[in-house]
Amino acid sequence: MLGAASAIHFVHDGFSDLLYVLLPVWASAFGLSYAEVGLLRTVYSAGMASFQIPAGLLAERWGETRLLVAGTAVTALAFVAAGLAGGFIALLACLLIGGIGSGVQHPLSSSLVSKAYEAGPRRMALGTYNFSGDLGKVAVPAAVAFVLPWMGWRGAVEAYGVVGLISAALLLVALIRLALGHIAPTADGTSRHNHTGWGIQHPRAYTALSAIHVIDNSTRTAFLTLLPFLLMAKGSSVRAVGLALMLVFAGGAAGKFACGALAERVGVIRTVIGTEAATAVGILSLLALSLTGCLAVLPLVGLALNGTSSVLYGTVADLVSSDRRARSYAIFYTVGVTASATAPLGYGIVSDWLGIHATLTVIGLVVLLVVPLTRVLRAPLAAVPAASRS
Repeated sequence: MLGAASAIHFVHDGFSDLLYVLLPVWASAFGLSYAEVGLLRTVYSAGMASFQIPAGLLAERWGETRLLVAGTAVTALAFVAAGLAGGFIALLACLLIGGIGSGVQHPLSSSLVSKAYEAGPRRMALGTYNFSGDLGKVAVPAAVAFVLPWMGWRGAVEAYGVVGLISAALLLVALIRLALGHIAPTADGTSRHNHTGWGIQHPRAYTALSAIHVIDNSTRTAFLTLLPFLLMAKGSSVRAVGLALMLVFAGGAAGKFACGALAERVGVIRTVIGTEAATAVGILSLLALSLTGCLAVLPLVGLALNGTSSVLYGTVADLVSSDRRARSYAIFYTVGVTASATAPLGYGIVSDWLGIHATLTVIGLVVLLVVPLTRVLRAPLAAVPAASRS
């Protein structure tokens, strides 16, 4: 189950983050402002946010596996259509549909992995699952940037859409077979559990964790949206931007894998504070560095930028009941993806007014708001048995 969920995560994060390579290309092709560039990123994330809670609810009746495969196919078809888009509005529509399809992935895959590791090393399993997504973030944007000069952006987008369709077909049988032993709808369409509500056992801590997730996601998506433009202002080519994003995502992959293990050794709160402080320092340092210096620092920025999320995902399961985990993850991911959706547009508007450097300074400072929020998590996490945190 972990392998299947990780494969889906690779494909979907590839869809999501190849956009960062394409944004400067689309800006040039369609004559877009920073706000319009941010809107392209926003509609994809908005589509994801809009369908995550419905996906969590529908999974209790129809099963996680069917929705995962269907959502993957919808996203893939949307990207094939995006390669045919003739203008900004058509491109927006394709990205919105693709985001809706991708909305199934995070809550349902996380729920399946959590169930599979109910009595095992759950945080490490979720860290591995998150690591696989970052492999997609490394490989896909780099591959798209590499083939752009030969295939053009239309051909590259269509080709990866076909990859997504093939992946959905290959995963269909495997996922359904693997899910047979997990919680599934009964014959009358109701869950085998009779509990009601959303399953949140520690509301204040869950709210604080969600707020940290909002800040973390908004920082990451806004930074990655503006990073190509910062690098191009320093003399970077489009291909070098692809390399830079690969370095960020490679560091992020290592961060997601390592920070889950680090949280087990030094604690969730210390890990979160450390990674967010490092994120702030890293973003602010890029403003003063040359292009070469930026490329050298970006893997470390990526490690801190993405490492926090692995800790947060594993911590959700400590604060909610197991039979409502799909719903609880759906809420958690929805508030995070909503932040991802609004941040690029909001910071894009700020960039049109103040410029890239001033906006990145604001982004680097906002992330430090996480520190006081961690205090609310101390008592609930201290009460969680060690076996449940593993």
